[in-house]
Formats: sequence, structure tokens, C-alpha cells
Amino acid sequence: MAEVAVDVAPAPANGAACCGGATGPGYATPLEAMEKGPREKLLYVTCVYNGTGINKPDYLATVDVDPNSPTYSQVIHRLPVTHVGDELHHSGWNSCSSCHGDPSASRRFLILPSLLSGRVYVVDTLKDPRAPALHKVVEAEDIAEKTGLGFPHTSHCLASGEIMISCLGDKEGNAAGNGFLLLDSEFNVKGRWEKPGHSPLFGYDYWYQPRHKTMISSSWGAPAAFRTGFDLQHVQDGLYGRHLYVYDWPGGELKQTLDLGSTGLLPLEVRFLHDPSKDTGYVGCALTSNMARFFKTADGSWSHEVAISIKPLKVRNWILPEMPGLITDFVISLDDRYLYLVNWLHGDIRQYNIEDPAKPVLAGQVWVGGLLQKGSEVVYVTDDDKEEQYNVPQVKGHRLRGGPQMIQLSLDGKRVYVTNSLFSKWDEQFYGPDLVKKGSHMLQINVDTEKGGLTINPDFFVDFGAEPEGPSLAHEMRYPGGDCTSDIWI
Repeated sequence: MAEVAVDVAPAPANGAACCGGATGPGYATPLEAMEKGPREKLLYVTCVYNGTGINKPDYLATVDVDPNSPTYSQVIHRLPVTHVGDELHHSGWNSCSSCHGDPSASRRFLILPSLLSGRVYVVDTLKDPRAPALHKVVEAEDIAEKTGLGFPHTSHCLASGEIMISCLGDKEGNAAGNGFLLLDSEFNVKGRWEKPGHSPLFGYDYWYQPRHKTMISSSWGAPAAFRTGFDLQHVQDGLYGRHLYVYDWPGGELKQTLDLGSTGLLPLEVRFLHDPSKDTGYVGCALTSNMARFFKTADGSWSHEVAISIKPLKVRNWILPEMPGLITDFVISLDDRYLYLVNWLHGDIRQYNIEDPAKPVLAGQVWVGGLLQKGSEVVYVTDDDKEEQYNVPQVKGHRLRGGPQMIQLSLDGKRVYVTNSLFSKWDEQFYGPDLVKKGSHMLQINVDTEKGGLTINPDFFVDFGAEPEGPSLAHEMRYPGGDCTSDIWI
């Protein structure tokens, strides 16, 4: 297999200027999306049967989130993929606001990479948004033969019309084989994005900021390690990451490696601020439960610092004497005012004011599950040696299983949606039958955008434990019209 690197056509600095004011998908600016975007009515959710004992294909669920609808808070359609064992995980669009200046572009196809099998599914959401249909399958063998890549994760559209997908290793699961897959606008394998020899050891998520000619990616770990479950020894053996990688955009040259050190283990989701002129962003470091801020320095290089630190809790009746929060996802409001993060193990969602990006201030917090809720065997120990647990309310008569894992924010910033599955093997390891056999759920959290604050919507509960084919594990969420984690402005 010959490694193929492909040049990406650079986008204009201002997409709208190239097309005489004609517009394509999305919005001209993040603030326009926030102020003029419609309230979400549908959510597309990746749902997993892999690892649950149910021998069925994973599927894409359509959830009704319109409070005026008779099917509000219900799954109204299920699109199964073609194979068993894929592990659908993250998703992305064929076009987003990066293509806003191209009137020929359309946000029509949802891209569904399969983390374990390596397939990429393309779903048509335009013909019937309430009942999307499978459009194409990009087979893992085709990807591996032409690029050597496997374990696809994050998909973003490019202003050129191409699709770029981060891949976490080669087809055998070796981290050294990771890189970035390019699909053309017809979803054919085009090659690799990064220049030959510019692939670091680990990969995971990425975000590009064209005005700063920069793309930054993160580093989960070797698929051969994480796909079998989490083992702390694997961290010590160097099978998990602690770096951010700074690339030239769109050139694909690795310009700088930022070592996050012992405070930045397992850096996962990466988000720049939405304002494309800003040169700062954040990454959630799961194992050490810190949010690191990255930023450009006076000499044009990039640096980092810990901006938020979630203290591990002393616990009893658990596998370790201390429990990290395990920050697994976060999202930034479109006005770059608030950051929301989840602690999958502790069980809380937090809202931070980031008007000063270097000094986030806690503005809201709500408990929606976790290993430390009342009724759990695990307790945390206070500084004065008292055993405590958190109060977690029932929602519509349901005990909240697992912990908050993936989140999505409404365009207007007033609603957070949250699911509770991370990755089937890790779900089983940390939450056991309570999550894997009983299934996921989705909640909606109301946001006070004026004073700060989070409250659970008591009327919204989507029970993936009651699915027709059996309990499933729900992961990432997308709106048909774009959202706070799939749109990038140029």
C-alpha cells in the first residue's frame, strides 16, 4: 500500500465574498446562527448494539425534540446500518457553515464513521429528515488499501467540498498507523490529508481554524489498547496519549507538538472558539480531568495551560482509592461565552463562563447520574472522613443510569442534550449491566444564559432501554440544520 497525500484546495478567507452574496449551507457567522437559527425539532443519535450481547446492527435514531409535537421526547425512526459490530460513534456533515459561500453546497449527508469496523456510512437526511436513508457505504477494505488507515473517528466537512476523517490507527489497531482520511464530494476515497511522514503516534479529535492557518488534533490512544477496555498499565506503557499536534492548514505539515504532561493525560475533544478570528481553544483531558487551553503566542507558535481542573475524589468500594471526574466531552456556546463539560464518572454537568478564556468561572452544575449517586455501592470520602453520595433525581420515574457522556447545545444556547454511553467496552467495564444491559437514555438540561445555572427538564426523557430490538447505547447527537460542534466558520 502506498501512502497517498492529497493537496486540499484552500478556501477563500471569506466564503460569501466569492459568490456575489449567494449563500450555501449554515450561517455567515456563529452569532447569526445563534440569533437567527431555528429551534431544533429533530436530533440524530448514533446508537450501538455492539458489545451489548444483542446481535443486531447499530443504527441512527431520529428523536423528536419539538415540545409541541405529540411524539415529543420519543424515537420516531431507526435506520440500521448494514453490518453487525461497527460501533457507530461520532458523526459529521458533508457540508457546514464552512461552505456557506457556496450556493451549490447542501447540508444533506450525515457521515457515520464506524470506530471498530472501519466502515464509513453516508446517510441522506434531505429526502425525509424524519426518516433518513442509507446513501452509501465506504468499505474498510477500500480505505485500508488506499490509505493504510483504520478506526475512523471525527468527521468534518471542508470548504472544498471534501470530507476529512481522523483515523486512530492502521487496520490492525497500531497507533503508529494513524492519520487523516480524505473523501471526495461523492464519498470516494481520495487519500490522506497530512503530508507523508507527518503522522504523530496517536490521534483522536481535531478542529481547524483557517484564519490562523492551523489545525489542532488530540491523542486518545492505541486502538489495540482501548478496544479491549481501559487498563491503567497501558497508560504507564505509553499506549495512551498526552499531546496536542499543531498542523499547518490546509497544507498538512506537522508544525509543533504540545506535550500536556502529567496534567494532560488522554486528551479527547478539541474545540476552538467559534469566532474564526480567535486564536484560542480547549481540549478535555479525560484521565486527569483537566481542561487545557491552547493559544497562539507572540512569536506565532502555540502554547497551553490548565484552565479548569476537576479534583479527583477519594472513594471507597471502587477499583482505585481516587476517582477522576473523567471529562469525556464539552461544548462551547456560539457566542463563546459559556463552556459546558461532563464528568462521566462523577456524574455532573458543569457550565463555565469563559468571557475571559484564561480564567473560566463556574456558573452552573447539575447531577445526572454517575458512580457516586445515592444507592450506589461507591461512596466518596470528605476531608473530615465522612462518607457521602450525590442526590440524583429521577426523571419521569426513571433512575438515571451511567453518567453524562456526550452533550450537544442548542443554537440559542438555552438547552443542553446529554447521552450516557462512552464506548461499549468501557461502558461495560465502568457501569456494567446497569448501563449495557438496561440501555442508555437522553436528557435535556435547561440553561440560564443570563445569570448562569443548569436544571433538568422533568418532561424530557428518551429511554433507549425500551427500544424494539432491545436496549441500546446512545452516543453522539446532531441537528439537521447544524450544531455547536459540527460547524466551523472560515
